[in-house]
Amino acid sequence: MTLIKTSFNRRSFLKSTTLASGGMLLGFSWLASCKGKTEAELMQMPKEWFDINGFLKIGDNGIVTIMSPNPEIGQNVKTAMPMIVAEELDIAWKDVIVEQAPLNTDIFKRQLAGGSQSIRAGWQSLRMAGATARHMLIAAAAEAWQVPAKEITTSNGVLTHEASGKSANYGEMASAASLMEIPEEVELKDPKDFHIISTDRKNVDGLKIVTGKPLFGLDQKEEGMLTAMIIHPPAFGYTFKSLDAESAKAMPGIKDVFPIDVYPEGVEKQWSDGGGIAKLVAVVGESTWQCMQAKKEVKVTWEKPDKLESTATYEEALTELLDTPAKAPARKDGDFEKAFKGAAKVIERTYSAPFLSHNTMEPMNFFADVTADKAILKGPIQTPEFLEKTLASVLNMPVENIDIMMTRMGGGFGRRLYGHFGVEAAVISKKVQAPIKLVYTREDDMTQGTYRPAYKVRFKAGLDNDNNLIAWYVKGVGTNDDLIFENRFPAGAVPNYLAEKDMLQTQITTGAWRAPRSNFIAGAEQAFMDEVAEMAGKDPIDFRLELFEKAITAPVGDPKTNDYDPERYAGVLKLVKEKSNWNQNNGDKARGVSAYYCHNSYVAQVLELTMDRNKPKVDKVWCAVDCGIVINPISARNQIEGGIIDGIGHATYSQMTFKDGAPQQENFDSYHLIRNQEAPKEIETFFVDNGIDPTGLGEPSLPPIIGALANAMYKATGKRFYNQPFILEKEVVG
Repeated sequence: MTLIKTSFNRRSFLKSTTLASGGMLLGFSWLASCKGKTEAELMQMPKEWFDINGFLKIGDNGIVTIMSPNPEIGQNVKTAMPMIVAEELDIAWKDVIVEQAPLNTDIFKRQLAGGSQSIRAGWQSLRMAGATARHMLIAAAAEAWQVPAKEITTSNGVLTHEASGKSANYGEMASAASLMEIPEEVELKDPKDFHIISTDRKNVDGLKIVTGKPLFGLDQKEEGMLTAMIIHPPAFGYTFKSLDAESAKAMPGIKDVFPIDVYPEGVEKQWSDGGGIAKLVAVVGESTWQCMQAKKEVKVTWEKPDKLESTATYEEALTELLDTPAKAPARKDGDFEKAFKGAAKVIERTYSAPFLSHNTMEPMNFFADVTADKAILKGPIQTPEFLEKTLASVLNMPVENIDIMMTRMGGGFGRRLYGHFGVEAAVISKKVQAPIKLVYTREDDMTQGTYRPAYKVRFKAGLDNDNNLIAWYVKGVGTNDDLIFENRFPAGAVPNYLAEKDMLQTQITTGAWRAPRSNFIAGAEQAFMDEVAEMAGKDPIDFRLELFEKAITAPVGDPKTNDYDPERYAGVLKLVKEKSNWNQNNGDKARGVSAYYCHNSYVAQVLELTMDRNKPKVDKVWCAVDCGIVINPISARNQIEGGIIDGIGHATYSQMTFKDGAPQQENFDSYHLIRNQEAPKEIETFFVDNGIDPTGLGEPSLPPIIGALANAMYKATGKRFYNQPFILEKEVVG
């Protein structure tokens, strides 16, 4: 067992009380990590992500209610996080009820979902919570039975003292346990003794989802609730000027049409308000259909900007930026210029990717009921705490008067990190003095913005006479984003290395999109890596393993500056090579390999395909994952498979283009999402069992699959693919 401190100062446990029913309520702050991390350390990966908190209740009947504090966006933390608490509490999973916690910054603190960090950030603290409750139950039983606590064992919610033959379920001791002193330290289980963690557990909301029970924001219904919709500017850069809504107001069911000032001057905005538009037009009515029809009748005059951006505009600007020397290198090892001059072979390639929409299954929506002294909001949001802070400023209301409840989300992918739609709902409700549900149409959602940035990256590599990689250059540029992770592989494995980056500011709003930056740079890097391996006359897996061996035995520079562990990186490559029988002859099927590290996890993939009428038909994907201890294997496999399908689909088919600032794709008739028949026929996932604390899982499988796809398509067609979406590369050979 592992002995850990329960908190820094024992104030992380907020409340331990007896319930009216005779049970036990244990509140605890999970922000105070038992590992002693500072908040700055917890916020490192990426810049905004998060730690957590929560509490549990034990009823007098032995049933345990575990609150799930983090937003649920389909990553299944609502099941996985309570599993961790239940494991250390030593309760039978069948006796656990899971509830979604509301936003409560006094109890829960960092209630956010993003960066694949929920489990990683909460691992020790969640275990501490369960172990502490178990310790207090044992203490209560020891006092009641007058026996040493060390002689009492627990199993599936039952306390037993074998020598005296006494036993009791947790419910019988819960009330007394609530009066016990909170221990200064507790013992955690040895992972070999886990009986809940690392076993398949069904989604706690699964039955409700398949039977259509109200869980999502769009399901929200309240007495007297009206529907609201938004009219956005027709293009990026336009601003509101005037409104003629008389004919729309006269339509059946329409209550009002008016401009709204979402972010008045002087409002203290949060980072999560990125992408929000300051002034819009709201249409309020009795139903969604009525509002949709009224929107067509509203005449809005918009102020046109001096400059409008189109796809050709930003592509040209990104290319110019790529060709312009950077002010300073992000990282430089060795004598890069000299190495290239003396290289026997040199290769240089440029890759690009377009803007992408998030396209969550459930469009943006939020319920709001704002009165003079109270604001109640409910909806799908990844950043409820930051939404609350913005609302306090916009509504000029104390945060304690604002209640935000989180619904299950029909997809997030980073889109719901940006909560402007919640602010819009609150402003509309305050104006009409009634509860409203704001609903975006698919067209509203797709054209509003907050896209995945557009990117370009250039790689250059040099080999010596023995085909050893001696020089590597990378420069990346993006719209509102600088793209490059300068300390990731192959940094530390190449003696002469230079990384540069820059960004282009655009009117087209961007934000985090599943596996930010990694979702492009990984595929480009791994496609280029294959081309360098081919130039060296080496097998692509062996070529990568040689580099990892150099990073292990003779790292360049200080290994501590590198983001990755080369042994774990090499480990997933070796595993996927073995499981896919990499060296076997597969007839007319072509294979590509890729490996990448992001969100603290390592993923290697082999993709096998054939080409059919210029389209890739993916027959199988083998995926090796090192993410530490896997909490819920069935959910973990779902996340891996979803990331693979998502990556293949967007890299092959999807893009957002613009003409004079206006999006050219407004719905799925013009924005190609992957179809069932285009998805891989089979995906086989293998997890590395190394006992390491859990790391990220929701995002790491997406970035590398794009490189594996590009490499396999090259093997099948003889053509390299440099620009996404790949389907638009016209010279594909079927």
